[in-house]
Amino acid sequence: MNIISYKESFYEDATSSLCIVMEYADGGDLYNKILSYKKKGQNMPEKEVWHYFIQIVRGLQTLHDLKIVHRDIKCANLFLTKDGVLKLGDLNVSKVAKRGMLQT
Repeated sequence: MNIISYKESFYEDATSSLCIVMEYADGGDLYNKILSYKKKGQNMPEKEVWHYFIQIVRGLQTLHDLKIVHRDIKCANLFLTKDGVLKLGDLNVSKVAKRGMLQT
C-alpha cells in the first residue's frame, strides 16, 4: 500500500503541540529528492518519474476506494523509502466522503 502508516498521536503541553507518530520513511520526501537532482544540475530520469507517478496513483486509488480525498498532494507530502517505495502522507487536511458529500 502506498500510504504512510499512522502509529499514534499525543499532545505535548510544554510546546502546545499535537505530535503525530508515523511510519519512518528512510528515504526522505520527493521534494528533497528533486532538490538533490537540481543541485547536481541533473534531471530525474524519466523511468524514475514514472516509477513514482504510478505509486502516487496507487496510493490515491486506495484512499479514494476508502472515500478519502487527500487535498494536499505536493512533493513534501510524498515520502520515500530507501528501496524506492513512495507513500502518501500528511493527511491532516483530507476529507471523508459521506453520502456524496465531503466532510473533514
